[in-house]
Amino acid sequence: MAVVEAGSMSRAAETLHMTPSGVGRAIARLETRLGVRLLDRTTRTLRMSDEGRRFCERVGPHLAGIEEAALDVACARQCVSGRLRVNVDPFISRLILARGLADFLADYHALRLELVMRDHVGDLIADGFDMALRFGPPPGGNFTARKMLETRILTVAAPSYLKKHGKLEHPRDLMSHECIDYRDPITGRPFNWEFRRGEEVFPIRPPARLMVSDVESMLEACLAGVGIAQVMALGTEKLLQSSRLIDIFTDWPDETFPLFAIYPSLRHRAAKVQAFTDFCLRLFGSV
Repeated sequence: MAVVEAGSMSRAAETLHMTPSGVGRAIARLETRLGVRLLDRTTRTLRMSDEGRRFCERVGPHLAGIEEAALDVACARQCVSGRLRVNVDPFISRLILARGLADFLADYHALRLELVMRDHVGDLIADGFDMALRFGPPPGGNFTARKMLETRILTVAAPSYLKKHGKLEHPRDLMSHECIDYRDPITGRPFNWEFRRGEEVFPIRPPARLMVSDVESMLEACLAGVGIAQVMALGTEKLLQSSRLIDIFTDWPDETFPLFAIYPSLRHRAAKVQAFTDFCLRLFGSV
């Protein structure tokens, strides 16, 4: 399982504190015992055979359960120390995390925290991350995820824009307005516009001559009257309260966007990861 998760014998050896040759011999012994080839490997590539894939799918949940139970018992004696490397959405880092980091680091003097701002998850194991904080649905693959919060999606415009172009009564009216698209970092295409009201769902693809990949740029363009944008309620409270931005469709309140904590696997849920997760939950609960 270590080889499968790491993607190579050498990376697995580092995780297990073994030599690559020792890992190779262990794999060979297991294949001999089972009477099948689990991994197809050359000098450059390594991939699971069909039998190896079926074996991992059956063994994985049992192994994870054993390790989770062992970690649960051991956590009381573990220290929050060493380096904690977290892949963080830039927006959540600027908006929420920065203001609470002093207290978190003061609580754990033996911990070194490394926050790396990225707009995508990538390969957490290969890139050396202990966890990630990302908006949107968690990626597929060998990850575990925990929902941290949900924020409403609002459709907003500056008063100057509405004064010049007129008010909107229904989301379909967007088709005759200037809109600002936000780029999905995974697909490279704009996020879909969708409106929800109870069971009712209204998707729409409004015209947009501007697409941005940064939340701050989108907010500044919207405030300047460039067009209508969809934004998260999280982080825009003061702009709405001061009426610098107007929530156009208050009668469509049910479109939301989640924030997840994502972990490479249960194998890496150390005390330092749990401590940071608990810190984030407390911090997000105060938003």
